[in-house]
Amino acid sequence: MRVGLVYDPVYLQHDTGTHVENAQRLIATTSLLEENQIKDRLVLLSPRPATVAELAMVHAREHISRIQSQAESDGGWLDSDTVMSAGSWNAAIHAAGGVLTAVEAVMTKKVNSAFALVRPPGHHATCWQATGFCLFNNVAVAAKYALANFDIQRVLIVDFDVHHGNGTQDTFYADPHVLYFSTHQYPFYPGTGSVNETGVRDGEGFTVNVPLIAGWGDDEYQAVFEDVLAPIARRYEPQLILVSAGYDAHWADSISLMQVSVPGFARLAEIMKTLADMLCQGHLVFTLEGGYHLEALSSSVSATLDTLLGNREITDPLGKQEAKSKPVNFNNFITMVRDIHQV
Repeated sequence: MRVGLVYDPVYLQHDTGTHVENAQRLIATTSLLEENQIKDRLVLLSPRPATVAELAMVHAREHISRIQSQAESDGGWLDSDTVMSAGSWNAAIHAAGGVLTAVEAVMTKKVNSAFALVRPPGHHATCWQATGFCLFNNVAVAAKYALANFDIQRVLIVDFDVHHGNGTQDTFYADPHVLYFSTHQYPFYPGTGSVNETGVRDGEGFTVNVPLIAGWGDDEYQAVFEDVLAPIARRYEPQLILVSAGYDAHWADSISLMQVSVPGFARLAEIMKTLADMLCQGHLVFTLEGGYHLEALSSSVSATLDTLLGNREITDPLGKQEAKSKPVNFNNFITMVRDIHQV
């Protein structure tokens, strides 16, 4: 089982200071992967920079130029959440390009699956706007690139970040060639992602939002992936699965109120690996989005990679916290989502 890891110190050039999305996220993660020797079992992949033309498949050229100019002016705040430094342009084009590198490696069978350990994250970035810590929408650029450069017509994007990927949804809301599936705490930032947002025109039915209530954890996430994602994926028959892997739904992460554990994330990875093996020759690419508790993030990424390598013995230094009381009947909720999408 050959699993690729995309990483480069260029991602540390995105200097956000004491911002919650900072370079320590990758430093802690790569340190753990070296310490537990998982890195030694991976195929290391060097990212290339995405070209302006590749970024422009998703983003307006004015937006791309604005990010480059801001970096050349030593960075600064783009909105109340999102900050840049002089090195952010180089980091951002390598973040988007890193996911392209992962896609290339998987689609050409250099590796079976891959994880792009990149920053800045991407799923909030829209055509015209950098927001929510994101400059360019890495996973959206990767989906467009895969459709344009390989003989495929259907890409599934699975987003389990605790925040809804509004930028990714916007990009593909009318596009049947990409099915966007998101689990996220709701209501929560950025305010989008209701269960009734299902796409428009040719894309109607190809957006699947599963808005989760604060306090839900491993059991609920697993049920959503098994009872909603799996039948939808089998019906769609994707030729590539891309994953926006945000680990901020971990119970120890103070940015959210969800209760997922490290083994819980590993179980989600196992479900997606099984679907990829069944439906699309194992074509599976993860890219890092959120996750801000350093030990929870690094342990969860490590567990994801361990799962992709075929190991089911997952180490969890943080343990599991029981899910809080559920304000609504979960089974009724699952039935409602399945009814909306006729699965």
